[in-house]
Amino acid sequence: MKLHRRDYGGGGRGALDGVRVLDLSRLVAGNTLTGALADFGAEVIKVEPAAGDTLRAWRTRDVQTNWKLYARNKKSIALELRNAQSRALLLKLVAKADVFVESFRPDTLEKMGLGPDRLLAANPRLVIVRISGWGQTGPYRRRPGFGTLVEGISGFASFNGFADREPVLPPMYMADSYAGLYGAIGTMIALREVEVNGGKGQVIDLPLLDPLFHVLGPQAANFRLTGKVKPRTGSRSTNSGPRNAYRTKDGRYVALSASTQKMAERTFAAIGRPELIADPRYSTNNERVKHAGELDEIIGAFIAQRTQEENVAFFEKAEVTIGPIYDITQILEDPHFIEREVVADYPDPDMGAFPMHHVVPRLAGTPGTVRTPAPKLGQHNRELLGEVGVDAAAYDALLQSGAVYEEGHSPAGAAADPDA
Repeated sequence: MKLHRRDYGGGGRGALDGVRVLDLSRLVAGNTLTGALADFGAEVIKVEPAAGDTLRAWRTRDVQTNWKLYARNKKSIALELRNAQSRALLLKLVAKADVFVESFRPDTLEKMGLGPDRLLAANPRLVIVRISGWGQTGPYRRRPGFGTLVEGISGFASFNGFADREPVLPPMYMADSYAGLYGAIGTMIALREVEVNGGKGQVIDLPLLDPLFHVLGPQAANFRLTGKVKPRTGSRSTNSGPRNAYRTKDGRYVALSASTQKMAERTFAAIGRPELIADPRYSTNNERVKHAGELDEIIGAFIAQRTQEENVAFFEKAEVTIGPIYDITQILEDPHFIEREVVADYPDPDMGAFPMHHVVPRLAGTPGTVRTPAPKLGQHNRELLGEVGVDAAAYDALLQSGAVYEEGHSPAGAAADPDA
């Protein structure tokens, strides 16, 4: 099977048409936040330093795969914010914006004379999102804010993995991604306050820590009630059973979750052991959780006799909740992924076709669209600065002075990132 081929553009009015976002953030959290808005029609302007967003440097075989994904539907303007002229231009853009997103270390904006008070003076309706590792306040506010550190301190890693092994950090941008999604929600809430309730702009303090801790559930309450720290249990659940990843005859895996009493009964019947439901060790969910190891041996032995495909077909026929554990090769061949275009190919100069995620979530009336590919550095300088009165001659002077940058132009004296 082959992925569907899609072109850029198309679609009608986006639900966020008319919303302008200035995105000074770097890496995943900010780009996830503004990407969610861009996919639904917001005009997202990446304000980048001379080196560009750090995501541009994350390459696979010299292809900017992260940038191509996270910067789709966005524009790019490259300003040297150490330069007074560039800061003045940024404030002119702020006056025409609805949202301002940044991920500098706390106090960096203030040192540049661009703190929230100054931004809100330029635009009282502005929603300002300040992304950091730990928040704008608190004793850790100045610590480096990488997601890996947050995934460790949040408690996630402490109970992720197997009991006889070290804690396991996630192999993806977990803390950043949750922060970006929560940030998008917060941005829309603040925009509604301005646009519907007639309120004023405000600051959203968005650390990576808070959203990740939030999605971990009632860990604090569970500890308060039991005095016990949640253990590492691998793929087992401490809430229900049986539940695990089981190896199949062909060396692949399936995920089985019998989290209700009826589903446990069906599972036992399907593997030819209906009497297990009368066994005191397995008769209730609490007892099944206590004896998960014994159950896994019984179920695992049955599953090991069949291939992944055979197991899925067998248990689905028995109406047991089971599914394959895919790797990316299987995902790209799966008919469900293909028909729903969970991932589709878009034209790309480096790869010919670039496989890209569908817009999430799917709105029936005003669906999100992939309208444009990720921009080159400074691609929209002239367009956007022209809106605030910079003519061609003035722009050329700014370019030569190093106040602005564009891809392929490297004037002498290029300054460093203001947050370096």
